[in-house]
Amino acid sequence: MFKVGDTVVYSVHGLCEIDDISEKTYGKVTRTYYVMHPLEDPKLTINNPVDSDQAIMLAVMEKEEAEEILQSFLEPGITWIEDARLRYRNYSKLVNDGDRKEICKVISTLMRKKEEATIDKKKMYEQDRLLLSNTQNIMFKELAMSLDTSFEEISKRVSSLISPHA
Repeated sequence: MFKVGDTVVYSVHGLCEIDDISEKTYGKVTRTYYVMHPLEDPKLTINNPVDSDQAIMLAVMEKEEAEEILQSFLEPGITWIEDARLRYRNYSKLVNDGDRKEICKVISTLMRKKEEATIDKKKMYEQDRLLLSNTQNIMFKELAMSLDTSFEEISKRVSSLISPHA
């Protein structure tokens, strides 16, 4: 169980700070909730049941895991799926499952495809671009926090691992 003051990675909101843990009643059901806010949007309050198995809440990764995750960008990623709808469904499921190594494989694959598209003077599918942007944003900010650096620095490091000759 997390405690007040902890920073966690929560669902699509990314890095969040837990402000309180309290009992709340909704529709005659009383449960204990984490009350938190995204670090980037302190005015937004999120209530997530402590016993929820719906939304994924993870502790921010340790420095060693972050370094290992960074090195995973040297690998080619996951298999490209030609069918855009099937690709989006499969990649989104991997991202939503919360396994950081799998998430990085998705990011790696999409970053490589984005680079190919740029070289070929083409555009990525909008679904792919949004999935990459949102997932990259959350993962790179968590890596930056774990490694005590900036989002921009992580972005540069990952780009150099994916395309060392750029």
